[in-house]
Amino acid sequence: MNKEKQLSRRQAGFSLIEMIIAMAITITITAVAGSLLAQSMNIRTRSSEKVDALADAQRALNIMSREIADAGFNLSDNGIVAGDSVTDANGNSTIRIRSNLNKYNTAGNPFDPGSSVSTDAQNGIGVSTVVGEDQGEDVKYFVYAADNTNLLARYDRYRIAGGSSTVLANRLDSLRIHYYAGKVSYSTVAGQTGCDITGASAGEVSPGAATYVVIAACVRLDAVGVPGSPGYQPESRVLLVSDVALRNSNLTIY
Repeated sequence: MNKEKQLSRRQAGFSLIEMIIAMAITITITAVAGSLLAQSMNIRTRSSEKVDALADAQRALNIMSREIADAGFNLSDNGIVAGDSVTDANGNSTIRIRSNLNKYNTAGNPFDPGSSVSTDAQNGIGVSTVVGEDQGEDVKYFVYAADNTNLLARYDRYRIAGGSSTVLANRLDSLRIHYYAGKVSYSTVAGQTGCDITGASAGEVSPGAATYVVIAACVRLDAVGVPGSPGYQPESRVLLVSDVALRNSNLTIY
C-alpha cells in the first residue's frame, strides 16, 4: 500500500505552486532577454547610422576643402564669389568658388577669348568657357532641405550643359562657413544649444577678403527607440571641422 502511494505521488507531476513559480521565472528571464535584445538592436542601429553619416560628411568635407583651397588659381582674386557666398536665415552657408584650372592646358581652351565659344557674362572675369572642358572651375556648395533632413550638394556649372548638381552628404543639421584674414584658433561646441566653432582668435572678414576658411559641418543623428524604452538612443549631434588656407591668395605666412 505504501509503495502504491509513493508511486502515485511520483506520477502526480508538478504542483500548482511549482508551476506558477516556474512560469514566473520563465517570464522574467524572457523579459530580461527581450530588453537586452532591444537595447543591443537600438545601439547597433545608432552605431550604423553614425558611421554612415560621419563617413558621408567627412568625404564631403575633404572634397570641399580641396576645391576651396584651389580657389582663385590663375585669377586676380581669392576665387570666392562674395555675392553668392552667403548665410541664409536658418544659419546655413553657401560658398561659390572660381578658378582657371586649365590655363596651361595647351591641348584645350585655356580661357581663350579668341576661341569659338561665347563669353560667360556671369563668371565675374569676362573670359570664355567650354562646357565639360572647364568643369570644376565654377563650383557652388550649398545645403537644402529634403525628406526631413538637410542635404549638402555640389553644383558644377560647367560639367554639363545647364550645370550639374551632386548630393555629397545627408543628415546634416547645419553647414557654417567662416572667413578670416589669416589663420585662427577656436573652440568647438556640439549639442542641442549649438553646433559650431566659437571663440575664434580673430574676427571674420568678407568672403572676398579671406585667406583662411573654416568649414563647420554639424551631423544630426536621429533618436532611436522611444523615450523610457530599453536601449533608447536620444537625438545627438556631431561637429566636423575643416581648416582651409587659400593657397592662391599670396599667403606668405603659410
